[in-house]
Amino acid sequence: MINFDVSGALLVGLMGAGHCFGMCGGLVAAFSSQTTTVKIGENLLLKQIWLQLSYNFGRIVSYSLAGAIVGGSAASLGSFFEIDNYLIGLRIFAGLMMIITGLYVSQIWFGLTKIEIIGKFLWKFIQPFATKLLPIQTRPKAIIAGLVWGWLPCGLVYSMLTWAVASGSALDGATIMAAFGLGTLPSLLAAGAAAKTVSSWLQQRAIKVVSGVSIILFGIHTLFIAVQQLS
Repeated sequence: MINFDVSGALLVGLMGAGHCFGMCGGLVAAFSSQTTTVKIGENLLLKQIWLQLSYNFGRIVSYSLAGAIVGGSAASLGSFFEIDNYLIGLRIFAGLMMIITGLYVSQIWFGLTKIEIIGKFLWKFIQPFATKLLPIQTRPKAIIAGLVWGWLPCGLVYSMLTWAVASGSALDGATIMAAFGLGTLPSLLAAGAAAKTVSSWLQQRAIKVVSGVSIILFGIHTLFIAVQQLS
């Protein structure tokens, strides 16, 4: 089942590009505008690309860490329950969260924003440190920024974490979240290169609906697997 979860997480990251662009695109695009100082013989465009890659590396590492934490925690808690029923219950929850996420991405229903409120409470303790990292001019600083901003309140990330929980292990949880992070990478790299053009394309209603429906289908498939396991 983990193979499906990993490929699904990768595709959800791709399909959720519009939401990812809205959450993190501004920060990534800022790298291009803020990076104006270069050494003699240094290529400005190349420096901007390296900063973006470094930031996204840190962001994906933070996702993987979160996946390992929740996946490992679920495995530990599973020792107190009947493991099969426990994992099936988690998979049902993950499927429902994916459907809610799809409705959110397609702008049909915004219930997922209520979950982000919890993250916003935690984020207010992290934000002061995050803002001190700006402007970002070096690769190490960009990696640290990615590690920090990876904890930015995001309903899509929280939804994928339910998949990591349902995986039942720290390694599988980390792998799922890493795959999701890689899926979001193209849109955020494009954000730095052509923010205005990418933003206009991703904000089209048709793109959001297709992306949202795709995520809903993944949620339905996840529920179907869980129901099959119950029988």
